[in-house]
Amino acid sequence: MSTVDLAVEGGIAQIRLNRPERLNAVAPVLVDDFLTALEEVAHSDARVVLLSGNGRAFCAGHDLKEPTPEGDSRTRLERLQDVTRRLRALRQPVIAAVHGYAIGAGAEFALGCDLILAAENAVFAFPEVSLGLSVTGAASRLLPLLVGPVKAKELLLLGERIDGRRAHDIGLVNAALPADELMPFALGWAEKIAHHPPEAATMAKRALDAGIDHAFDSALELEVTHALITEHSAAVRESTEAFRSRA
Repeated sequence: MSTVDLAVEGGIAQIRLNRPERLNAVAPVLVDDFLTALEEVAHSDARVVLLSGNGRAFCAGHDLKEPTPEGDSRTRLERLQDVTRRLRALRQPVIAAVHGYAIGAGAEFALGCDLILAAENAVFAFPEVSLGLSVTGAASRLLPLLVGPVKAKELLLLGERIDGRRAHDIGLVNAALPADELMPFALGWAEKIAHHPPEAATMAKRALDAGIDHAFDSALELEVTHALITEHSAAVRESTEAFRSRA
């Protein structure tokens, strides 16, 4: 069973993360399936994309119960970064409809979209610093643009959770709605965009992103470099702790 569902109907491509038993937490197979879905959307006749999660959450971040894949860490991290690259590169506007948890990489998936809607009781957090890790998904570039640099540093350095209403107050999301109204509202926005001339919607997206994304690739590369450093530091800490436990 695919970990990402895709359906295209009426000009709307609905992408749903589909690991509900793990709160749609990120695993290598989900990244692969997500990239496949984005590639299919890019070659479809869809005029707008709606990204959501099946089950009780949008995406609860990296699945800490998944074993760390063997192989080149840079390749694995670059593949994760490719999700944001492809979201941003789509000609179609992308709407994220966030319910439940949007933690770490899950919040970063939402940041990669053009519009973000959230349930009032959704939970956003960027806990990477508290875990000794580095942010990904161009959060280092996109988050300050949405909430301002000072608030972005607060979210990253403290790692505290905020609900959908607070996310709306600080400019992280476009709107916060009661949970049962989220998907109907998101579909309403998607249908409205789908009825616009697609070339005009694409050009508006490209024009607005031109100023935002001029440093986009640099941010993604810096994040990978930092992630490799923090992974190495974590490995050193684990080795030291294991040695001390045997002493």
